[in-house]
Amino acid sequence: MNEEINKKEELEGIEEEQNEMFEHHRFVTDAGQKQIRIDKYLVNRLENSSRSKIQEAAAAGNILVNDVPVKPNYKIKPNETITIVMEYPRREIEIIPQDIPLDIHYEDDYLLVINKKPGMVVHPGHGNYSGTLVNALAWHLKDHALFKTGDPRPGLVHRIDKDTSGLLVVAKTEQAKNHLARQFFEKTTERSYLAIVWGSVNEEEGTITGNIGRSLKNRLQMNVFPDGDFGKHAVTHYKVIERLGYVTLVQCQLETGRTHQIRAHMKYIGHTLFNDERYGGNEILKGTTFSKYRQFVQNCFKVLPRQALHAKTLGFIHPHTGEKMSFTTEMPEDMTVAIEKWRAYISSRDQ
Repeated sequence: MNEEINKKEELEGIEEEQNEMFEHHRFVTDAGQKQIRIDKYLVNRLENSSRSKIQEAAAAGNILVNDVPVKPNYKIKPNETITIVMEYPRREIEIIPQDIPLDIHYEDDYLLVINKKPGMVVHPGHGNYSGTLVNALAWHLKDHALFKTGDPRPGLVHRIDKDTSGLLVVAKTEQAKNHLARQFFEKTTERSYLAIVWGSVNEEEGTITGNIGRSLKNRLQMNVFPDGDFGKHAVTHYKVIERLGYVTLVQCQLETGRTHQIRAHMKYIGHTLFNDERYGGNEILKGTTFSKYRQFVQNCFKVLPRQALHAKTLGFIHPHTGEKMSFTTEMPEDMTVAIEKWRAYISSRDQ
């Protein structure tokens, strides 16, 4: 009899656990939010998700507004809390400390500034669960309290793409992390990048303004939406550094920090980053049809096997001392070699 009771209690416990819902995402709409369909709103805020998947989640009662399930055509309003819940907890990524060399430009008790090499993923996920910057940080700072909280993004307040090189700041205390995160949120940090782009940029300098959001056709790309409800406000200032015939070296100053901002903005004005495979820059977009030219470009792609983008400078206020900090790093060798090749090419062409 006792065995039957215990088994019944065990089964009820399993059913309760299976019926429990776990929060996966939470969004609070802005005070000035326009009334748009919730599936349209979420498709630009959830990575690796399609509108059909969002609609399926809503149909299953897994999308709530102010704790009430809604349909996919529900029109969101200002100051509403949107939550997405599932019948399983979010997958936690175990951070394994790895002894990976780091190019540290500055370090104190509160933060460190790292020059990330191209090809290094910042955060584990999507098939990259080791060899990332976070794995390296977990080793370098394994005795710090911030790295013992189970936070899968310890110390990170911003990130750069896998194949983008350059400067990142990492917090070593909770106070520093909150302070630095606030600076990035309020857009008071200073960040400039060097990029090689296809084509001869007409203006010596300019500003690109246009909302950036996930492409409606290709979920791996970000698109620029100059008008409408899609995307988030984004501003990039650019300046020509050197003209190299069919490509141009430009400096880009970020006013905002959206995903793929420079890559999307430069493509939007007709100057896709050189060898940016995701955005079509790994094709010959400018130049001649001669076979020697095609071979030359292919050789440039080989020495620079990534998008030509480098985070050169980084500035912020130190979270403890209040001092203004500014860092700069030289362009990596692969970009330097590619630029030298283009200089030699246009020099021989003009002779």
